Amino acid sequence: MRKLLVSAALLSGVFLAVTGTAAPAQADSIRYAYYMQSDCYNGGNLGIQWGWWTSYRCSWETHGGQQWFWFLYA
Repeated sequence: MRKLLVSAALLSGVFLAVTGTAAPAQADSIRYAYYMQSDCYNGGNLGIQWGWWTSYRCSWETHGGQQWFWFLYA
């Protein structure tokens, strides 16, 4: 299932996949970074559908001072 998500994410324009250790359910952590807002919302909705998180938010932020991305927090 994880390989399927990674493949789907790469095809939908994912720039950066962030992985880490498991966090408490209420913790907000970065899951992915996207170039396009629509990809961020699609990724968040897929995560809810697949039961990986119950809520998410997409935030337009800078990375490295000059590059801007849509970060998916869940």
